[in-house]
Amino acid sequence: MEADRLSRTLLAWYDAEARRLPWRSPPGVYADPYHVWLSEVMLQQTTVAAVIPYFRKFLDRWPTVLDLAAADSEEVMAAWAGLGYYARARNLLKCAQHVASVLGGRFPDTEDGLRSLPGIGDYTAAAIASIAFGRATVVVDGNVERVMARLFAEQAPLPGVKPRLKQRAAQLAPQERCGDYSQALMDLGATLCTPRNPACGLCPWVRDCQGRLQGIAADLPARTPKAEKPTRHGLAFWIARWDGSILLRKRPPHGLLGGMLEVPSTPWRDSSEGGAWTLDEASKHAPLSCSWHPVRGTVRHTFTHFHLEMTVVTGIARGGEPPASRWVSPESLGEQALPTIMRKIVRHAML
Repeated sequence: MEADRLSRTLLAWYDAEARRLPWRSPPGVYADPYHVWLSEVMLQQTTVAAVIPYFRKFLDRWPTVLDLAAADSEEVMAAWAGLGYYARARNLLKCAQHVASVLGGRFPDTEDGLRSLPGIGDYTAAAIASIAFGRATVVVDGNVERVMARLFAEQAPLPGVKPRLKQRAAQLAPQERCGDYSQALMDLGATLCTPRNPACGLCPWVRDCQGRLQGIAADLPARTPKAEKPTRHGLAFWIARWDGSILLRKRPPHGLLGGMLEVPSTPWRDSSEGGAWTLDEASKHAPLSCSWHPVRGTVRHTFTHFHLEMTVVTGIARGGEPPASRWVSPESLGEQALPTIMRKIVRHAML
């Protein structure tokens, strides 16, 4: 394949068909590194459609990295609530504070410099370096992997074939407009070379795509079968006070949902650790002593590596406020930095 011809064809298509996204600059113009960084952190394991309103909300509230660095951590976590993968939000604030206090509010313009920042790995560093600073590096996400697997008819399965697909993308990269090339590949995968029913007739590479010519494009990339996700179990304590306020607790700063508010609950365990909790054994983990009443039904949620099933019990507090806890009126529950699983528990308990 002629790399120069393919990259020129792709960039011409991008100039005409580029998606309009709030963090992007027009084709041929470097983007603001703060915008690229913020969007890339948000987009990790999250769809573009879900990220757009969050990105706009963050930018309205904290228009520069210096503004974000000065933000209160609970405000940032509350603004992030619903996006998931909350370690990203904690690292977002750490990174902003480092850029503000150590680097004078300027992001490094090299991959090595960007990788030195909290929460920035190889992919995000390459994206910022390429899109914001024009560095000659290749940005490879799931869309790009799919395009390369089909273009070159790579039939080895993911994830093992990832380095080969990155190498393929690098072979076609132009010397100039590297950021546009990366974004064009992402757009091609997101809009035409989709996982199901790819629109091959509209693709700028239709005549060169080996997967299409061999009649296997729709089946690529191949994937190694995933192991079945285990199911964990927990029990949540919905505790009300005399004035109707509900007890929320702040989770430890590290680990899953670290630093977020929660409806107090037991640890989450799988079948090898005992499976579903009985009320007698769960009551040892209750933040306050109450007379408990089970709520009918189960709350279910899926994380990246496991399913979670939560039962809920209600109780009336006789007084006290446990450490790292607060009483919140029912009317203000929607304003709290509650992750999605906890919002599900709130809705279930208030039925």
